[in-house]
Amino acid sequence: QVYLRESGGGLVQSGGSLRLSCAPAGFNLDHYAIGWYRLAPGKEREGVSCIGASDGYTWYSDSAKGRFTISRNKAKNTVDLQMNSLEPEDTAVYFCATASCLPQYGLGNFDYRGQGTQVTVSS
Repeated sequence: QVYLRESGGGLVQSGGSLRLSCAPAGFNLDHYAIGWYRLAPGKEREGVSCIGASDGYTWYSDSAKGRFTISRNKAKNTVDLQMNSLEPEDTAVYFCATASCLPQYGLGNFDYRGQGTQVTVSS
C-alpha cells in the first residue's frame, strides 16, 4: 500500500501564495511520477501539474501555467507545489497521487492518492 499525505493548504487572499507538500509514508518518492489534482464543489476533478519519476519532466494545466511550480525536495523526500497569484477559482481540495506523467501526454490517471488539503482563496 502506498500512502501519501498533503500539507500546506489554508486560507489566503486573492493574489497570495501557498506551498503544498506531498510526503510519502515509508518509501522514496524519487521512484514515482507524482501528480497534483484538485477537486472543487460542482466541478470535475482537474489535473493541475505533474513531475516525472527520473527525467525531470514537468507538466502544467493551462490554468496553472505561469503561476504554479512543481518540484522535488530530495532532502525532505517531498514533491512540492508552489502556487502564486492565487485566485478564488483555485479554491479546491488539492491532492497528490502516484500518476502517469509523460511527455506529449502530460498528467494521466493516478494510482494511489492522499486525502487532500483544502485551499481556499478569498476575493
